[in-house]
Amino acid sequence: MASAATPTYLAPAEYLAWERKANTKHEYRSGHIVAMAGASFAHNIITTNTTTALNNQLVGSGCIVVASDMRVRTNPAASYFYPDVLVVCDEPRFEDNAFDTLLNPIILVEVLSPSTEAYDRGEKFAHAKQLASLQAYILVSQERVHVEHYLRHGTQWVLTELRSLEDVLTLTSIDCELPLRDIYTHVAFSENILRGN
Repeated sequence: MASAATPTYLAPAEYLAWERKANTKHEYRSGHIVAMAGASFAHNIITTNTTTALNNQLVGSGCIVVASDMRVRTNPAASYFYPDVLVVCDEPRFEDNAFDTLLNPIILVEVLSPSTEAYDRGEKFAHAKQLASLQAYILVSQERVHVEHYLRHGTQWVLTELRSLEDVLTLTSIDCELPLRDIYTHVAFSENILRGN
């Protein structure tokens, strides 16, 4: 079935009304609409592994893990994006009664793809920092064992990098630990990558 052409610029309210009718997902970046591409096999495995590991630890905690299809809005400069994995605690807050745009995630996880890595590191992170609720922003490479954990300390974001399957990602804000071995289960890397070469 043919779909309408993607507009190049919309106001935030126009984007949201248009996106809710779209057949595919689009992010909203400073007024511009960007179609989201499909993800690789490794990207999907990492997303599933991360979601499963967090969900198993958070049962009964009051926190909820959501993968891929939950839209997030930032303020004051409205942008809308779809994190690969997010965690929300306490009462989820939504933009309106459609309950499809979350306002208060505590953790965002992005699995890096060649086409989105620069955006995930730059503009998306800059927008995510506007979320008062956000405590951690995590970037996971799908091409090598490498996790970057940005933890909020007041107005500063402190980076910790993990590069070994023996490392453990500690998420103090939700009292969880994620061994990198669990994040990367079933992801095929060459021997050189595993040795760090």
